[in-house]
Amino acid sequence: MVAVSLQRALLFAGAFARLSTAQTADPTIVTEDGAVVVADETTVAPAAEVVEIPDATEPEVLLLTNAVLANLTAHDLSDIDLFTFDEDLEAVEVTVKRDGLSKRNFRVGDCKVFPGDGGWPSRLTWKVFDLLTGGALIETVPIGAVCYPNSGVYNAAKCDNVLANWAQSSLHAADPTSVMSPIYQGETCMPQNGQSGQCALGGFPSYSVKAKSVYQIQLAVNFARNKNIRLVVHNTGHDFLGKSTGAGALSIWTHNLKDIRYVKSYSTPSYSGPVMKLGAGVQVGELYAAADKNGVTAVGGECPGVGVAGGYSAGGGHSPMSSKLGLGSDQILSIDVVLPNGRFVTASETQNKDLFWALRGGGGGTFGVVTSITVKVYPKMKFSGFTFTVLTGPDTPNSDEIFWNAMFAYWRKFPEYTAKGVYGYSMVFPRGAPGSGYVWTFNPFMVPGMSLSEFKTMVGPLLTEWTSIGLQYTPEYFEVDNFYSMWTKYFPVESVANSNMRTASRMFPDTVWANTTERDALFQEVRNIVAEGSALIQYNMNPAKREGVPDSGANTHWRNAQWFAIMGAGWAPGISTEELAANNNKITHDWMARLKAWGPGGYGNEGDVMEVNFGDAFFGTNYPRLLQIKRQIDPNDLFWAPTAVGSERWKVQGQPDWLTQQTGKLCKVSN
Repeated sequence: MVAVSLQRALLFAGAFARLSTAQTADPTIVTEDGAVVVADETTVAPAAEVVEIPDATEPEVLLLTNAVLANLTAHDLSDIDLFTFDEDLEAVEVTVKRDGLSKRNFRVGDCKVFPGDGGWPSRLTWKVFDLLTGGALIETVPIGAVCYPNSGVYNAAKCDNVLANWAQSSLHAADPTSVMSPIYQGETCMPQNGQSGQCALGGFPSYSVKAKSVYQIQLAVNFARNKNIRLVVHNTGHDFLGKSTGAGALSIWTHNLKDIRYVKSYSTPSYSGPVMKLGAGVQVGELYAAADKNGVTAVGGECPGVGVAGGYSAGGGHSPMSSKLGLGSDQILSIDVVLPNGRFVTASETQNKDLFWALRGGGGGTFGVVTSITVKVYPKMKFSGFTFTVLTGPDTPNSDEIFWNAMFAYWRKFPEYTAKGVYGYSMVFPRGAPGSGYVWTFNPFMVPGMSLSEFKTMVGPLLTEWTSIGLQYTPEYFEVDNFYSMWTKYFPVESVANSNMRTASRMFPDTVWANTTERDALFQEVRNIVAEGSALIQYNMNPAKREGVPDSGANTHWRNAQWFAIMGAGWAPGISTEELAANNNKITHDWMARLKAWGPGGYGNEGDVMEVNFGDAFFGTNYPRLLQIKRQIDPNDLFWAPTAVGSERWKVQGQPDWLTQQTGKLCKVSN
C-alpha cells in the first residue's frame, strides 16, 4: 500500500482546514495546532493504494479508494470533499435507468469555473493536488512559448527544433497540451509568430495531469467534478475537432500509459484466441511494431501517431483491414475506465454491459477516461496491391475529362471491391489554380489476405477500362507476407498542425449503387465540389459488423458504407474574418449539405465540428441509447467535447457561429 500516513494526513487536514480561494504564492500548510509546514513530498504523499483487480487489464492497480480517503480524513476533515467520489452514482455495475442525479444540478446559464473566478482553486490547492498525484501536475506552457523572447521560457535552440518539426505529429504528441489542429486552440502562441507577438494560453488547458497510474486520473476526475472545473482528456493531440483541449480546463494526459502485453490465449463469450492488452497511451505505430514482433496482425489506423485506446477506438476507428475485420472498436474485448463518479471499473461482455456497448464507438471524452483495453489480434497474412500517382492538366497527357472518366469507372466498382476485402485509399488535390489539373495518389490500393496474382485478376477489368479511356498511369505493384512491412513502406506520413484549413466527411452507403441515376448524380456532385476547390481524401471500404462480434455504439452509418470521403479546403493566411466565415460556411452549409442526400453519415473523428444534426451523422440510430447512457453515468456532463454525445447542452462562450473553438468559458445552454 502507498496510502498517506496518519502523520501526513494530520498535516494535510490542517491545510484544508485553513484553505482560502485566494491565490497563495507560498505553498505552506497550517496545521490545527498552528504550526506552519511547507507543502511538499514529505508532508503530503501520493493518495493511492495497490488493489488487485483480476478482471482488469492490469491485475494490480494503484487506486484512489475509500480507505485512502478515510486516512486523509482521520481528523474530521470536511474539505477533503475536493477529492471524494460521487456517492450518488456509486453503483459499480452501470445500468441504464432514469434516476440517480448527482449532487450538482446545473441550470441554464451556469458555467464551469474559469481562471479569475472566485471559485477557481488557489495556488495552495493546486500544490496539494500535485502532491497527492505524486508530482504529476503540469502548469501549461504552450509548445510555441520557447519562440517568444518575452515568454520567460525563450530558448532559441528549442525554438528552432519546434519550427523544424512543426508538421510532425511526434513533436505534438510528446507535449502535454499541444494539438495538431491549432485552429481550435485559437492560434494564440504559434511559434512562427514568436518575434512579433505575445504568447497566450488561448484554448490550451490551464493544467494537465501526467497520468501514469489510475489513481492520478481518479484524483483529477474527482477534483474537477467537485470544484466544477472543465475537464478534458488528451493523449496525442491528434484531433481534428478540438476535443482534446479547452480554455480554463484541467487536462488528463494519458500519453504515458504505454504498457503493451501479448497474451496467447484469452477467452470471452464471443472470442477465444490471442490478444494484446494496451495502455491508453499506445499509438498505432507502437501497436503494429509489437504485433509484428509477436507474429500477429493488429487492427489500427493508418497514421502512426494516433492513440489506439483513446479517441480512435472510442470513435469507431476505420482501418486498412476494415473490409475484412470491421472497425477498430469491433476488436475490443475489455475496457478499463475511470467513470465520472471517480470509480475505476472494467467493462466487458459480462460486466458493465451498457458501458461496454457505449465505449466501443460512442465517442471519446464522453463516458469516462479509458486507461487500457484488450483487443483481438490475428495471424500474419499477406497483402497485395499497388500505389501510383497520376497528374492531370494542360502539361500532361491526362486531361481533366480523362481523369474524371477514369475516376467514375473506379467509383462504380466500389461494392464489388469491398465484397473482396479491399482497402482503397487515395487522395485528390488541385495542382494549383482552377484549370491547372489535379494530382491523384493511391496510398495504397490493396487487399489483405490476397495474392498478387489474385489482385491483378481482380483489378484487370478496371485497368483495361482506364486504358481505353486514355488514362496514363504506372502502377507499382507489391506483395508482402505481413502487414507491418507493407504499412511502413506504402502508407504516407501525415503532415499536421495546419492552421488555415478545415475538413468534413461523408459516408456513402451501398443503396446509392442500387440506383444508377442516383449513383451517377452523386459522382457528378463530388466532381463539382472538387472543381470548386475541395480536396478529396477517399476510402473504398466497408466496415460491416462481423458475425459473432458483440453489438456496439459505433456509428450505424459505417455498417453499409462503401465510400468514405473527407473533403475540405484551406485559405490564405491573413484573410478577413468575413472571408474566414465564408470559407467555413461553404464547407458545412454548401458542400456537405449538397452531399447529405446521398450520405447522411459522417465520421466523428474526421468530421465537421459544425455538422448539422451531428447526433444522427456521427452515431446513426445508436444516438438515443448513447444519450440515455450518458445521462445515467454523467448526468451533469463532467465530460464534454464538441459533437460528443450530449454536447448540445453546453456551448463555449464567445465563439463565432461558423466555428466552435475552445477559447472561452464552457456554459450550459439547455436542459
